[in-house]
Amino acid sequence: MKHFRNAAFAVALGLFYSGHAKAAPDSDTLIVGLSADASSFDPANMDSRDNLNIAQHIFGTLYSIKADGSIEPNFATAYKVSQDGKEYTFTIKPGLTCEDGEALTAEDVAYSFNRAADPKNGFTGHAPGFLFPSIDFKSAEPVDDLNVKIKLGKKSGVVLGMISQVFIHCKDSYEKMTLDQAASKPVGSGSYKLVTWDHGSQIVLEKVKDPGVFKKIIFRIIPEASTRSAELIAGNVDIITNVAPDQIEAIDNSGTAAVQKVQGTRRIFVGFNFTDKFKGTKGIDAIKKPDVRRAMQYALDVPSICEQLLKFKCERAAGLVNPPNDNPDLKPYPYNPAQAEKLLDAAGYRRGADGVRFELKLQAPRGRYLNDANVALAIGQYLSDVGVKTDVELMEWASVYTPLYRDHAAGPMFLLGAGGATWSPLYDMALITTPKSETNFGEWNDPHWFKGWDAVDAAKTPEEERTAINGMLKAFYDDSPWLLLYFQPDFYGVSKRITWQARRDEFIDLFDAKLAQ
Repeated sequence: MKHFRNAAFAVALGLFYSGHAKAAPDSDTLIVGLSADASSFDPANMDSRDNLNIAQHIFGTLYSIKADGSIEPNFATAYKVSQDGKEYTFTIKPGLTCEDGEALTAEDVAYSFNRAADPKNGFTGHAPGFLFPSIDFKSAEPVDDLNVKIKLGKKSGVVLGMISQVFIHCKDSYEKMTLDQAASKPVGSGSYKLVTWDHGSQIVLEKVKDPGVFKKIIFRIIPEASTRSAELIAGNVDIITNVAPDQIEAIDNSGTAAVQKVQGTRRIFVGFNFTDKFKGTKGIDAIKKPDVRRAMQYALDVPSICEQLLKFKCERAAGLVNPPNDNPDLKPYPYNPAQAEKLLDAAGYRRGADGVRFELKLQAPRGRYLNDANVALAIGQYLSDVGVKTDVELMEWASVYTPLYRDHAAGPMFLLGAGGATWSPLYDMALITTPKSETNFGEWNDPHWFKGWDAVDAAKTPEEERTAINGMLKAFYDDSPWLLLYFQPDFYGVSKRITWQARRDEFIDLFDAKLAQ
């Protein structure tokens, strides 16, 4: 299979060269090849990392998370916290503007937060769906032109990191727009503006102010990994994401580009859907039992999936938190199909005459994550091998799979990747803050987990907080709402025409990218 894929790539590359003359981008233009298109440019309604990576060049934020995990001022210059920890007052820089020339003041900052949180708008993006529930955001109000107060429902230790991802925009511009207009014609506050968006083809940004080296950034949508690699080797793009493992050697040997290999923070997992949407479907009663879910953990040979399909050696994840912030007492579930069979028998699900215990469907995206389709197929086979007959349904990411999982309607098993961080375990855990939170995609509802949040909030010392966190991670491990897989490695192809360094957290920060000397 490996030789077939490599041969297929070689043929594709040869055909590519036969029909395309090598043409480097203009010296003032940077071209990035992405695997998936954006779904929206409304600052409150984006949630995929590719989409957010483009948008962070269009919109500014109060603070920024740097590559080393530090959090530094961007639009803000300082902040004060109330004694009870529930109010943050931020001072912003004078002289800020949006791309249309409108002055950006504290009123616009408050509007950006409140607009995203307004239930009338029905937003499900990163801010309203994940960031705000994580800090229990209540409201924002301007104090004067340069100071804005953000009110929370509880004290939180991750406020700066969360608000650093809220996109700021100008009130007057957005009050004139419909939601459809805001989704396709953003008025930015950052270094670049959106010039054109040819759906499924390319997105073009032009620089309006510093920071930023290149005058133009073009994001080309290239779903096929082999085509992205061919375009990179030919010199037609400068950076590509999600390099296929079997194409790394060809890129490294091309003389025109090289692959940067980064241990990423994205958690790849198979989730279970506990909603009533699948009531009466095959296997749904079985997977609602924790002992069945734990049994299924033993059916998966995750290190082999990593080595054979992703071409890297991994240790299976033991939870949803990135090392070194995870619970050190928890060990990854080992691959032990005999144990899986024994536990499934004990749970009352013995093999029938046809060898099947029960049937399930696994839905998964194609082309969003590293070799995701083959990973899903391998998981389906491992589960089928222990008698859990698994039908794998592969789906297009942006227009089909994204709305499905956002609506908590993917499943009853679904493959997904959730972005993570190294600056706080609570950031990784904030994916599941309430049973109905937007990012609790299967609506898992374990009382031990949710009581743990009260203990975290009540902690008076870092040691008490850590004890509460470890207890929550143990509850997650035991109840197994996810089939735990791995933290995805990230392979970026980078042209030797430019100088740029990939980050662990999947943020594609292009402000400092420049032509190589």
